[in-house]
Amino acid sequence: MKNMKEQYGEWALVAGAAEGIGKAFAVTLAKCGQHLVMVDHHAAALKSLSSQIEKEYGVKTRSLVFDLAGESAAGKCMEAIQNLDCRCMIYIPAYSKVRSFLSNSPEDIDCFINLNCRTPIQLVHAFSANIKGSGGIILMSSLAGLIGPQFVAPYASTRAFNIVLAESLFHEFKVKNIDIIACCAGITSTPTYWASQPDKTANAPGIMEAETVAVFALQQLGKKAICIPGWKNRFSYFLLTRILSRKQASALVSKSMRKMYPELR
Repeated sequence: MKNMKEQYGEWALVAGAAEGIGKAFAVTLAKCGQHLVMVDHHAAALKSLSSQIEKEYGVKTRSLVFDLAGESAAGKCMEAIQNLDCRCMIYIPAYSKVRSFLSNSPEDIDCFINLNCRTPIQLVHAFSANIKGSGGIILMSSLAGLIGPQFVAPYASTRAFNIVLAESLFHEFKVKNIDIIACCAGITSTPTYWASQPDKTANAPGIMEAETVAVFALQQLGKKAICIPGWKNRFSYFLLTRILSRKQASALVSKSMRKMYPELR
């Protein structure tokens, strides 16, 4: 993996760092020697992770506990990195509920929009304007944002937002020496995924470990606008987009969701 400190600064901002993929990014960056500004609303988990990272990897950490869906979230993040050589930003969190579309309340819809779209675009805007030198930005997305399955319509559509945002900015930012990428993960073993209570007997694609996803995304940063961790996921995407029609692909991924969540049929 590239020299993260040399290319993207002494510090990295990881939004949504307390568990799952965010935690994996934080640990991976700490192994690279970067100091961390970590943001999450899970105070106890964030405190534990901060202590672990400082003890095991000898880097500094700053922990911020607040809800990244809040209107002032991007501003709070930017305040925390003032006067730091922080040119690496990773945005992980997403409001994610597996349910029928009409089971979502208007408040739920606002949560999808605020956490998954509003805060990341505001943060990308503020963070990129503040970079002096080379920078790197990773937006966590999902295969669901490429071909939307049923039962996750708000999640899939808001994840698609981040894919298009990264793709749109990739060439625009290149001339400014800023790398940006959307990481479209497939099924990953995280607390959020297991909390959705999928049918463990369903024939889901290979479930990836969070650490593998984080390392892959960091390796691809600067090379392309969109990356898909895992050869099984990349093969599935090739099959769905190059071999099958859009109608067939949509039907197939929705069928897979019915198998994973049979109670929602």
